[in-house]
Amino acid sequence: MLHPSYTDLMKVVNADVEPGEEPVVSSRYSIVMATSKRARQIIAGDEPLVESAGKKPLSIAVEELNEGKIKIINDEEETAE
Repeated sequence: MLHPSYTDLMKVVNADVEPGEEPVVSSRYSIVMATSKRARQIIAGDEPLVESAGKKPLSIAVEELNEGKIKIINDEEETAE
């Protein structure tokens, strides 16, 4: 089982969204895609942003997202950068 839950992760990601604005994440799919992308980055050699001793890359990515160490951006924001 994944701890924290998908709904908890969605709340963390959408915490900075103002009332009336569209949420950054509206589905579990977005959480899965973001954490899997970050896990692949860690496997490729990126340094984890949280304590990682004995943890698998996906667990590290979930913890980073839950602690707000990484952010999910939509395709429009990524294109603008």
